[in-house]
Amino acid sequence: MLELGTAGSHGAPKGEAPILRDGTVVAVLRASNWKEAATAVIGDQVWVFDKRKGRLLGRQATDAEHVARLTARQASFWKGTWAVELDGTQVEVASVSTWKGTHRFSSGGRKIAESGSTGGWAPRLTLDADDSLPLHHRVFLLWMELVLNRRNTAAVTAATSAAVFGGSS
Repeated sequence: MLELGTAGSHGAPKGEAPILRDGTVVAVLRASNWKEAATAVIGDQVWVFDKRKGRLLGRQATDAEHVARLTARQASFWKGTWAVELDGTQVEVASVSTWKGTHRFSSGGRKIAESGSTGGWAPRLTLDADDSLPLHHRVFLLWMELVLNRRNTAAVTAATSAAVFGGSS
């Protein structure tokens, strides 16, 4: 299982979050606070994740900017489903729990991963994935979960603010 650690912990530089497997750092993620973009260092490879034209994309830093090895697009807003392509492999993403914001990742009708969180006062995102899934695919899916988690938090905050401001007149 992968876990997105707290930025600056486990020897990661300030502003960078370690990605842990069984307490060991396997990658480092530097996610932007202001836009849906990140850089991931996985071993000796650097991956660039960003959003273009409504799609989440992933490529190696050495690839041309128009190359997308990993993609995710929302298939249905109402159902909360996503269509992901990982180096040519099609993956369907469905919501497991709207309340918890967790997702199931399936390919060919077989579950390959499921997201979750550590729980507690400061929950951290987790991804429990099949061992056959390459690490860069897992890191991309974990970053996708971070993006979706931030979107959900922003939506809840906006709705709460509107309710508070609307009811205070």
